Amino acid sequence: MFLSLFPSSLSCILQGAVAVLSLVVVSCASAQEGALSQLYAPRPPAGASYVRVVNPLPTVLAVRVAKGPVQRLGGKAPSGSYAIVPGGQRFAVLIDGKEVARMEVRPDSFSTLALRRDASAYAFTVIDDTADTEDALKAELRFYNLAAGCGAANLLLSPAGTPVFSAVASSASAARSVNPVRAALVGQCGDAKTAPQPLPQLEPGDHLSLFLTGSATSPQLVIQPSRTDPFTR
Repeated sequence: MFLSLFPSSLSCILQGAVAVLSLVVVSCASAQEGALSQLYAPRPPAGASYVRVVNPLPTVLAVRVAKGPVQRLGGKAPSGSYAIVPGGQRFAVLIDGKEVARMEVRPDSFSTLALRRDASAYAFTVIDDTADTEDALKAELRFYNLAAGCGAANLLLSPAGTPVFSAVASSASAARSVNPVRAALVGQCGDAKTAPQPLPQLEPGDHLSLFLTGSATSPQLVIQPSRTDPFTR
């Protein structure tokens, strides 16, 4: 009986090995295909810039930058992705389908347009997100003080209270590179603090935006990954 079972068992083992090998081959092929698709994907022309809108206002709005997608911004998702625009040329910003501004940014730059109300109209404060250098082995945190009436904002580790960013001016930002770690953060304006927010799992090269919104007496901290729109010809 042992001799009659052995060929069957050997056959099963060989079939399993072939299946595993097939999976490895498929995985390698898929990985190579993904790498090649990134390598040969269309790239923005020289001088292109990246622009996004962040809406710290209490109302969710439909926003479009240049030819980018329409994005509903506000609340727990105040920031849109970076649209690709021609640097040094004017482009339109639309809110709820209506053009509210024509903007221009310098070539090869990253910018965040912080939305605000100016009397009965919408207006933007341009915040330069361009990094002088980038450490591919670390993640970048960028903290924005967009809380109404908050002249200087802090970002602290929780519960230790260790400062990550200190005295960031109104409608301004600060950035730093960090090793990917697990931590919880709180935003602070004066004596008022936000609820602790955990950092998502970070990988080297990640870019994370941390927005202090709300008001000076009731600030809120919102964390979003920074994204760029894909380039299409």
